[in-house]
Amino acid sequence: MAIPEETRIEGSEVSLDDSENSNAAGHSNEPPDRTAQSGVRDIEATTVAWTTNALIFAYVMLWITYFVEGMLGGVTAALNPYVTSAFALHSLTPTVGVLSSVIGGVTNLTLAKILDVFGRPQGYLFCVSLATVGLIMMAACNSVESYAAAQVFYTVGNNGLQYSLSVFVADTSKLRNRGLMQAIVSTPNLITCWLAGPISTGFLNGPGWRWAFGMFTILVPAVALPLWGLLLKNYFKAKNLGLISKSNSQPNSLQSVLHYCCEFDAIGLLLISAGFALFLLPFDLYTLQAKGWDSALVISMLVIGVALIITFVIWEKFFVSTTFMPYSLLLDRTVFGACILSATLFISYYCWASFLGSFLQVVNGLSVTDASYVQQTYTVCSVLCSVGVGAFIHYTGRFKPVCLYVGMPLSILGVGLMINFLGPSGNIGYIVMCQIFLSVGSGIVVICDEIAILAAASHQHTAVCIAVLSMFASVGGAIGLTIASAIWQDIFPKKLADYLPAKDLPDLLLIYADLSTQLSYPMGSDTRLAIQHAYADAQKMLLTAGTAVWVAGVIGVLLWRNINVIGIRQTKGHVW
Repeated sequence: MAIPEETRIEGSEVSLDDSENSNAAGHSNEPPDRTAQSGVRDIEATTVAWTTNALIFAYVMLWITYFVEGMLGGVTAALNPYVTSAFALHSLTPTVGVLSSVIGGVTNLTLAKILDVFGRPQGYLFCVSLATVGLIMMAACNSVESYAAAQVFYTVGNNGLQYSLSVFVADTSKLRNRGLMQAIVSTPNLITCWLAGPISTGFLNGPGWRWAFGMFTILVPAVALPLWGLLLKNYFKAKNLGLISKSNSQPNSLQSVLHYCCEFDAIGLLLISAGFALFLLPFDLYTLQAKGWDSALVISMLVIGVALIITFVIWEKFFVSTTFMPYSLLLDRTVFGACILSATLFISYYCWASFLGSFLQVVNGLSVTDASYVQQTYTVCSVLCSVGVGAFIHYTGRFKPVCLYVGMPLSILGVGLMINFLGPSGNIGYIVMCQIFLSVGSGIVVICDEIAILAAASHQHTAVCIAVLSMFASVGGAIGLTIASAIWQDIFPKKLADYLPAKDLPDLLLIYADLSTQLSYPMGSDTRLAIQHAYADAQKMLLTAGTAVWVAGVIGVLLWRNINVIGIRQTKGHVW
């Protein structure tokens, strides 16, 4: 008898009546799965051992951590153009994020191994430390190159921290409630999105952008470490209760290093990270070379990048004992479709959003704060919508129809409409309307995408599935940033040369490179109008690219199984 398409795929734990195995509060006292990896067993033992009050405290700290992370993300996005402009390289605003985005995505797979093998607290502390180091480096940087290097540490640590929090939500919630719980812990963005603009303005007009990063150097560890302490405390509690088995093997240091290098596929990590970075960076940097695409540096980076990616595939296929990427999961159509959708969402987003903040200031004459408010419309509506779609999934158990018939059309409509409404004479109200369409679509897509990939695996593979989704999102973001930078550097300077009055042509390079110089010309002047027209032409091309890539996203959703998540059990212990 054929298995209905809406049921779970092989490898998942299914219960027709979840209430038979847990009480109304979501508690289950079953012992941890002894066949799972040690990190998974440890978190299952921890959730069995801790009390409901501990779970409540954990989610309170989770909410506070997301609050600070939301402020940090908004402030960093607002300050990025001013950091690059401080070094007279405003056009490289997206470029500084390419390398960090690629590495930040692929390292989450290694982090998944750390969480599964060493444990959740250990991986979480590692990410907090990296993010703090990155923030210190950003505050102290003295060039675009050093800022880009700091972004690598910051992005790897910050993305890893948020990834660890997502895994924690998955560890402590039933699949039916997971979308709703993830949406609820994201609600701090409803507040923080309005704070990013004033905070950025305050630092720019006051002590400077370096002190903004310095402030977060203190805030991030201060709010993140209490959750780590709670996890560690309850881990030892579970250990004292005999819920965690002790390992008898005691390999020496060299054996441990070799073992974990093989377990984490360190060579594969280096190959794929370096390969994608070297392949994508030339699209951003070719304009800085005298010969452009004919430059030896650009050609060598492209060739070496492609060679490293091919080498990675060969290494994974024939030589590695533990694969870097779980191919068995990727071959499932629901998982593969979720990964395609994740990449598409971020490619499209970075195509249209990379220069939107600068556009709103230069073309529409908005202040940093007001431009931030317009951009944060996207955040507010997407968070509210994600809570709604999480509740919808809780009551219906279905995620594919709402994504396919509501989320996707609104996402495409929002980007497409902005092509007509972004321009020197455009009404800011229409831009806000497009942002609302985009945000509602995004809120639906993000929640449904994560539920789709988690519904296709057991708890053992939760961390890996979220890591794979994050990797595709980060690589998609890097591709989007690359497309944005390449289009901008190709179109914007040419249009400036066409539109600028003859008296301003000697200042072409300075106008092109510095946002502050662009804003220095008064609204209505011939020079400002020329800059605005050049902005509009470049932004329309970015929006066209951002609309076109959604074809892949639609295909990704069509690949999903129409799974009903009601009755599927994955977690143990005190969970929501």
